[in-house]
Amino acid sequence: MPEITNGLVDDLRHAHADELALARNAATQMGIETASLNREAIQHTTTAISHRLDEWKATSQKKSGRCWLFSSLNLLRSRARVSLGVKNFEFSQSYVFFWDKFERANWFLTDIIATADEPVDGRLVQFLLADVLGDGGQWDMAASIYMKYGLVPKEVMPESEASTNSRPMNARLRAVLRVGALRLREAIAGGADAEEIDAKRREILADVWKILVVSLGEPPARFNWQWRDDEGNFHRDGEVTPHEFYEAHVGVDLSDYICLVDDPRPENPKGSMETVEHLGNVVGGRPIRYLNAPIDAIKRIAAEQIVAGEPVWFGADVSQPYDRGLGFFVTGIHDYDRLFGVDFSSTKLERVRSGESAMDHAMLFTGVDLDEAGAPRAWRVENSWGEEPGDSGFFTMDDQWFTDNVFEVVVRKSALPAELAASLDKDPIVLPAWDPMGTLA
Repeated sequence: MPEITNGLVDDLRHAHADELALARNAATQMGIETASLNREAIQHTTTAISHRLDEWKATSQKKSGRCWLFSSLNLLRSRARVSLGVKNFEFSQSYVFFWDKFERANWFLTDIIATADEPVDGRLVQFLLADVLGDGGQWDMAASIYMKYGLVPKEVMPESEASTNSRPMNARLRAVLRVGALRLREAIAGGADAEEIDAKRREILADVWKILVVSLGEPPARFNWQWRDDEGNFHRDGEVTPHEFYEAHVGVDLSDYICLVDDPRPENPKGSMETVEHLGNVVGGRPIRYLNAPIDAIKRIAAEQIVAGEPVWFGADVSQPYDRGLGFFVTGIHDYDRLFGVDFSSTKLERVRSGESAMDHAMLFTGVDLDEAGAPRAWRVENSWGEEPGDSGFFTMDDQWFTDNVFEVVVRKSALPAELAASLDKDPIVLPAWDPMGTLA
């Protein structure tokens, strides 16, 4: 194998010393992100857009990976705000977080039982063991929780230390589930019958329940709900269940939504349905299904839904360049090419194939800027990082950043053009568990 020689190092020193001096001085003192900020991109970005829905405060997921829950609840609270007459109403994120953790523990144990004949050091079982009960999720996973358990107001089950900083709780859950997985596999290998295996699964779930109740509190089965609207009027629903609260103040049929994805790989053609093995959270819940659509169609349908008055849930790759303080998802916001003298250009297809890019964060489109011809130029984004960054927690995304880094949007099935709607009944392409389209936000 070729070595790094002194000659090569000397050549590099002499070839690049002068060209890197100014950039080195700036980056070492200010940091790469500040030194690479592109003033021209900043000056050409405006937060004023033609169609804007938001007039409420941004939420904060704090030190947790619950963006997919926050963003999906932010979509649904656009309905609840109208029903309740409360502009800054929030659902309890902790309530749905609890049920996702509990259901996902059961999903994991069910997977472990189903893969008992796979080698424990094989790729599949190691993949299942690697990220046990992480915080991330997908749209269909959120829909499964809401459809099964309903929703409650935030004051009914408020945030806890563990919901806002989930790492310690997750560590305890992983410890119980990983050891439990090995003991389940040992019991199966030892000839345990189905009843014995199910008893062990329930024992593990009992431990999960105890950890969740201590960490998050116990989710209510019923609660008394009364409130004052923003006009000062008093209202009382009395004692209701989470399902009754959902039906009274949201009433959205979640089965009417479909997740459109931009999978750029030619082996997965546009117009095909996709699913990912072993991806989900609720046994018997909503299956994970994506409709792979052209990016221009995704934009057009999303913009039409916003103009019609409904925000749009979406997932993007925020490991790609953006500026948190300014709240700009803007192409070229950091000029790394000129800072380092390196060509960082790549296509979305190249980034997906190489593992450089996949959806890792979910947010909500609350606005779109359309030009005179009706084409989108920019998008307004409700993030769940609190009110500090951007425009009081709202971000601006230029249309090219959407093209390059947005992977999923959720829209109503009724909004699909005929050629895409015809794909909904197709058998999906089944992707392996570790496929990038299975990455969780």
